[in-house]
Parts: sequence; structure tokens; C-alpha cells
Amino acid sequence: MEMEQMVSASSHAEAGPFTRAWHWLKALPEKLWSKFVSVATKAKKLGQDDPRRIVHSLKVGLAITLVSLFYYFEPLYDGLGVSAMWAVLTVVVVFEFSVGATLGRGVNRGLATLLAGALGFGAHRLASFSGNICEPILLGLFVFLLAAVVTYIRFFPRMKARYDYGLLIFILTFCLISVSGYRDDEVLDMAQKRLSTILIGGATALFVCVFLCPVWAGDDLHNLAAINMEKLGSFLEGFGNEYFKTPSQGQSMEDKEILQGYRSVLNSKTTEESLANFAKWEPRHGRFRYRHPWQQYLRIGSLTRQCAYRIEALNGYLSSELKASQEIRSKIEDPCTKMSKDCSCALKELAQAVKTMTKPSTANCHIANSKIAAKSLKSMLKTGLWQDTDLLEIVPAATVASLLIDIVSSTEEIAESVNELASLANFRSVDDTGVAKGESKLSCSSSIKGPHHIITIHASTQSE
Repeated sequence: MEMEQMVSASSHAEAGPFTRAWHWLKALPEKLWSKFVSVATKAKKLGQDDPRRIVHSLKVGLAITLVSLFYYFEPLYDGLGVSAMWAVLTVVVVFEFSVGATLGRGVNRGLATLLAGALGFGAHRLASFSGNICEPILLGLFVFLLAAVVTYIRFFPRMKARYDYGLLIFILTFCLISVSGYRDDEVLDMAQKRLSTILIGGATALFVCVFLCPVWAGDDLHNLAAINMEKLGSFLEGFGNEYFKTPSQGQSMEDKEILQGYRSVLNSKTTEESLANFAKWEPRHGRFRYRHPWQQYLRIGSLTRQCAYRIEALNGYLSSELKASQEIRSKIEDPCTKMSKDCSCALKELAQAVKTMTKPSTANCHIANSKIAAKSLKSMLKTGLWQDTDLLEIVPAATVASLLIDIVSSTEEIAESVNELASLANFRSVDDTGVAKGESKLSCSSSIKGPHHIITIHASTQSE
């Protein structure tokens, strides 16, 4: 009897792994299908968020296919040989999402290859005159000095921002030409073929990038500055009603999303700096002339983020457990609501002015009104309005009032910066009715027209 129980237990133990494996195999098709649906949904959303991503992918495929013809056709292959692969590699590493990024990397790669090739050939020829014993020593010394000096130059912020990729390619090309020339006597022919294929690949990438549905970094930076100001204005527009509402009033999901839209402004610095760097490489296009004041957009972006940080602090009091009583809030409701509304109108009109490239006309009027309300609130805070009141109830209300006063100052600084941009970029003037030619007048509650794109910066790999 004990033997039968042992055999039965052993059979169950042996059947366990096989049973689990069978169930796993049985569920595998369903899991794979679920995974496929999840990936397809994410891919669809990625394309819907910004259709330019799909177009960019097709453009890269087209450019690589064009330069691959050097391998497919004998006459083209006979002229360049295996070096034709450098054209394909150049398209892969040069083709970027925007015209500015592609042009910057293409110019960096082309000039770096030309200069490094000439210096590499010169170093090889100079070392060859010293004899077989000293030649490798001199070549090693040249490689050491140039690699060390150029690597140190890469630490300079200005060089790092605009020419880092070119400096990296310069080191790589110099080493390939000068060192390989020690074993290969055809160093000049090798340098000439590599330069030719790189120029062909770079020219193909630029042609496809510029002439087929181009994506301009300058346009993205311009729109980003306007959209960020619009988001701050949307928050301030709804803040007064939300903060001073009575407990019986609720909040819709749409209102909540609008109040949280400013958060993306807090982390926009890296994107703005990258777009400004790429925009400087771009030629004149559309409404943007040569030497457009891209640096001023960074100034506007910095001031916008400072305002967003104050709004972040202000937003904390919407959900804070430590709130002033309804009676205390009612005392400051009128000036606070007026400051919030006027700053909202000013920011939205400044955003529209940037978007349409017209000089702002009525934003200063809203700022003046908000400053009057701020002055009134300051006077109110200095009076004996808070006597016989619990300090814990005063502090939240006083903090909100102080933050709104700071936001008025930030809005004024943003307006000054936008006016400076309008002057530097020669924005169009408005007529006496406040309406720009071909534009409709913007009401306070209106928003920026036109489609909004998600602006994406694709990290560039510094590989060959």
C-alpha cells in the first residue's frame, strides 16, 4: 500500500512540469497576440501624436535606398568599390529629424573629413621622409598630439554645442588615414574615395530632408515658445474660479487637464536649447530670415519657466489640506481673480503675437490692470484686515496672494522679452483697431489656432 502511494505521488510530481508546460504552450498564442496588439496600439498612438514621425521614417528609408544604388549598379560600383559603403553609413548617421540637425551633422562630417583627411595625408608624407625607424614614432606622436588637443577643445561649451560631432569625426578620420597609411601606400586614393562617398551620402540626405516634407527646427522652437505661454495662460484663467470656489462646486476632468497643462513647461529647457542650436544651422525659410534672433527664444523660454515654477507653487494650494477659510479667501478674491484673469489674457495674447509674428498690442493693457490689482492687494495686506484671525488661516491666503503678485511681475518680464523679439525679428505691426493685416482679433478666452505638434528630439549617436 505504501509502495502504491509512493508511485502515485511520483507520477503526480512527474506530471506537474509537463502539465505546466502544456498550459504555457496553450496560452502562448493568446499572450503573443496580446503583446502584438499592445505594440501596434503604441505604434499607432506614436504616429497620431505627430504624423511627421512616419514621414521621417519613410524619408530615411528612401535616402538609404538611393545611396545603395552604388552597390547595385556595376558602373557606379566600379568607380568607388567597397568605399561606397561609406555613403550608406553617412546617411545613417547624418539624417536627423529636422533640417537644422541634418544640416549641422552633414556640415560637421564633411568639413571634418576634408580637414582630417588632408592633415592625415600630410602627416603620413612627413613621417615617411624620416626613414623606416622614425616613421612609426612620428606617426604615433602626431596621433597623440592631435587627439589630445581636439579632445580638450570638445570641452569648450560653444564647441560642444555645435561642433562636437565634427570634432569626433575629425579625430577618427585623421587616425584612419595617418595610421592605415603606414601599411597602405594608396593613402591618397583611400582619402579621396572616402571623402567622395561621404559627400555623396551627405548630399543625398540633405536633398531628401530639405525638399521632401521638411521639418524645420526653427518652426518647432517658435511654436513651442507660443504654446508654453498659452499653457500658463490657461492655468491662470481657471485658477481663480478653482481656488475661490465653494465646497459645493465640483470640477470637471477637462478643467483638471487644463490646470495641469503647465507641467510640460517646467522641463522644456533641454528641448528649447536643442531646437535653438539646430535652428542656427538652417537657411532662410518661410517667415524666418537669415540670422533670425533664435537666442531670444531661449530668453523667453527661461522667463516662461520661471513663471511656471511660481504656478507650480500656486497649484499646490489647490489641493493642499491647509487652506484658508472661505471668509478669509473672500476678502482677497476680487484682486486675486483680477490678477489671474488679466495675466491669463496677457500671456495668451503674447502667445498669439508670437504665433502670428505680429507685435503685441493689448497685452500691456492687461498687464497694467493686473499691476493695479496687485497694488490694491498689497495695500489690503498691510491694513488691519487680518486682526483677530488665526495665523494658520492667514498664511495660505497670504502666500497665494504673494505668488500671484510675483506672477504679475513675471508676466511683465515675458511681455518685455516678447516685445524685444518683435523688434529684432521685425514682426508686423497692427493697425489702429488692433487687428493685423490678414489676422482676426484675439479675444481673451481664445487659444492658439492651428494644429499642435509634439516636438521630439531624437538623440544623436556619435558613432561612425
